[in-house]
Amino acid sequence: MNDSENTRNAEKAEKAEKAEKAENTEKAENTEKAQNAENSESAEETRRAGHDTADGSGSAAPPHERHRPWWHWRRLTGSRPRLAVTTGVAGAVIGALIGGAGVAWQTGTGPFADDRACWGAFSRDDVAALFGGKRDIETSEVPITSDRIGNEGPSGECRLRSPRGRRITVQAHRLDNWFGGSGDRWADEFLSARLTPLGGGLLGMASDTRAWLAVPDGCVGRPNPSDVPNGPTVIDLETGWTVYDDEVDTEARDELARAVVKLVNHYMADLGCTGTIADPVGEMPAPPRFLDEKKDAMCGVKGLPLPGAYQREGRGRPLVTRGDGPVRTCDRGVLFGHPGLRLMTVEDPRLAVLYDGLSRAGAKEPVKAGEGDGRGFVRDEMGMFQAECQTGPVSFLVRADDADRPGDIRTLLTRYVAAEADRIGCGPLRLTLPGGG
Repeated sequence: MNDSENTRNAEKAEKAEKAEKAENTEKAENTEKAQNAENSESAEETRRAGHDTADGSGSAAPPHERHRPWWHWRRLTGSRPRLAVTTGVAGAVIGALIGGAGVAWQTGTGPFADDRACWGAFSRDDVAALFGGKRDIETSEVPITSDRIGNEGPSGECRLRSPRGRRITVQAHRLDNWFGGSGDRWADEFLSARLTPLGGGLLGMASDTRAWLAVPDGCVGRPNPSDVPNGPTVIDLETGWTVYDDEVDTEARDELARAVVKLVNHYMADLGCTGTIADPVGEMPAPPRFLDEKKDAMCGVKGLPLPGAYQREGRGRPLVTRGDGPVRTCDRGVLFGHPGLRLMTVEDPRLAVLYDGLSRAGAKEPVKAGEGDGRGFVRDEMGMFQAECQTGPVSFLVRADDADRPGDIRTLLTRYVAAEADRIGCGPLRLTLPGGG
């Protein structure tokens, strides 16, 4: 190898050595910078931790608060924006938990599996009995509260719903004194001839689609006679449909009767009342059936002739309340829960007061009787008389769904009141109608 080649090799070796030294120097500088950055960040975190606060005021936090995790509520709510976000998130979580609790009652899972329905009156077994043994029943309710300003009394509502479409609505309310409470709808449905009295002196009735029971006076006390007359406080149940025939399912009727008694017993216990109402089923008569009436005993009332129009046209067979109870109703031609003709005697004074307002409303066409015997009126589609009997007020009602035969209304009212007053021991009552009728 000559001198020139040796020189070139030496230069190459020197260049390679310089390149390696430069690379090592750059790596060392980068490593030092990374360590310095890490140390600075750590120092900043330490500084922040040393000056972090629980309330965002800027004063130093105590040592035990410096080690809180990032999700601790004090760290999350250290500023107003974070507080707003946290509140929203917490509300969503709580809402989800509450919603889950509602579902838990329906499915029997979770911490609320043993919860009760309808203000605490019904256990899960009670609800299942009302729905043929099904337990996947949804429940919602409005608490029973009292009107402290007006005179409407307590009110509340509970709804039970099956996924298969069936529902039961429970209401607690005081009946007003205007045509059977809440207009004539309540009377149409809950004083229907399809319902039978609960018996045992109870002010209540039941069928396979409706049931109601008044809270006993011994618990809530009788209304002051000097006040505006009020009806009783009742709890009622309805299944959401009306049946028009006389085939009453006695098993379903008995379940509704037991259910309404449980509701009233629970309500009385909440009021601090002593005593309970016993199972009424053994006291209830058989359900009513369509009546084969005679010409001289319309609706089974002896001495009440059947008007000619009803003899010729039929106009539906009558259904009459069975058993002794607060009301005796005769319905015929029922359509969508409303009878084409109703003859009704409300014997219980606590229920008869519901017609007090109506008896005063017919002053333009008053019905007269003996002095102090009562008051009433007659119109083309309706006639009623509220008598003052030994046991208290008794209401007699004759009502058609149209005004096509006013003569029949006039004839039926006088004869019906006379016959029914004799039957219940409130007679004789002989009415004089306006216009010499």
